[in-house]
Amino acid sequence: MGKIAGEVHLEIEGAVTQRSVLDALESRYPMLRGTIRDHVTLQRRPFVRFFACMEDLSHEPLDALLPEAVASGTEPYLVVGAVAGG
Repeated sequence: MGKIAGEVHLEIEGAVTQRSVLDALESRYPMLRGTIRDHVTLQRRPFVRFFACMEDLSHEPLDALLPEAVASGTEPYLVVGAVAGG
């Protein structure tokens, strides 16, 4: 399997939501299944954060529409692994 480096561009059919973006991402890169969302519940993992247009969307509903700038491709949807430690 290839590495994923840099930005990933996805084509989304229908409404552009966090769920539709994550579905498309996991479909295109199956090796990510279970890393961003739980395999069974499909809930976002607690130490993964989601951002768009300088807003933290980590606690927003998965089916809420993403900002138009993300849907049009002018702004990125960011999936960021949180760093914890002491």
